[in-house]
Amino acid sequence: MNTPHQPAAKQLAARSAISPIAWALFALACLLPIGARASDSGDFHWKSVDGAEVKLDNKVPLTWNVYQTDKKKSSNLVLVLLGRRYILLDTKARLAYIVFPDEIHAQGDDFDSADLALSTHVIPSNDWTERDIGPAEEYRVTLEDYGRTLSVQMPHPLDIRLGVY
Repeated sequence: MNTPHQPAAKQLAARSAISPIAWALFALACLLPIGARASDSGDFHWKSVDGAEVKLDNKVPLTWNVYQTDKKKSSNLVLVLLGRRYILLDTKARLAYIVFPDEIHAQGDDFDSADLALSTHVIPSNDWTERDIGPAEEYRVTLEDYGRTLSVQMPHPLDIRLGVY
């Protein structure tokens, strides 16, 4: 304990001895959450989007579904089921990816997966358009390997702050 009787050199030595230990504990406390987030960042949980619509050349496919992650940071990722084919749309980067069925794991009606946006799975695409069509947002893209135009309409999330339901 520092008392007024101790010389200034002893007081400084006592402070500097505690300082490295305090810094080490502080650094450890700061780095642990980063490591935990890094391991979780590659995992995605896909949930079915209610009220979504899919059209292929302005016709509704026989089998389809739309999935989106439950993370806000990855809200630009949309997983589309067309028949037996899964396509991942990155609406921000305007890229489409082929997703193989063994890359996703069913959890009831939902799916779990690692990061599906791999540069080796990019599908050539063009004519990306994004439109607000009232109660929904429409993403339209021409898939060059399919030779068809894919249209995905997803409802806007409810904004409770507006008070309009």
